[in-house]
Amino acid sequence: MALAIAGCAARTPKSGNVPQAVPPQTEPAASGRPYQVLGSESLLIVRVYRGGTLARAGHDHIVASHDLSGTVHVAQDLARSSFELQFPVASLTVDEAELRAAQGADFAADVPDAAREGTRRNMLGPAVLDAEHYPQITVRSEALEPDAGRLMTRVQIRVRDQVHVFSVPVSYTLGANELLAQGELTLKQTDLGLAPFTALLGALAVQDEMQLQFHIVARVP
Repeated sequence: MALAIAGCAARTPKSGNVPQAVPPQTEPAASGRPYQVLGSESLLIVRVYRGGTLARAGHDHIVASHDLSGTVHVAQDLARSSFELQFPVASLTVDEAELRAAQGADFAADVPDAAREGTRRNMLGPAVLDAEHYPQITVRSEALEPDAGRLMTRVQIRVRDQVHVFSVPVSYTLGANELLAQGELTLKQTDLGLAPFTALLGALAVQDEMQLQFHIVARVP
């Protein structure tokens, strides 16, 4: 998937550079025209990279969600717009061949079924996302600021029942009945309160930093 515009997420910690969970805030009733997110046409991609002294024995991975859902409320004053998105953790995929082929040389190598299945099992297990106890990831807008044809969005991301706040630039196209939004950001797993997976005393590991791409299609019901 090619994205037209990209940016880096700016973490907004409450003190210093230490990632902190932020309690969710009470939101006023949403206002504006509702656009429903279409999971079948939307896509979230996460590029995860290998690390450790035995990195060559591992693979770089593409994690994806095809199950984004939620609502975007578009107000006449865009700064008063809001959105809430979610996706089920258990439906995340690992290393779909078509997605790997679209992501360049780092992902050109084939990933054996056993490695792909092992990566997904570790990702969904209790040490990382713990899908059994925390089945959903939620993204909610906190503030939107129009900026030269794009939006600077301040969002709350809830993972494993912890909420963290980030600033993310988003490009968009708004039509009478359709909204397209896309962007790219870089963040660390530890920014989300996650511990990157390691094995063999850290000789085989997943790097803390990961890169996200999103393409969201929403339409008026």
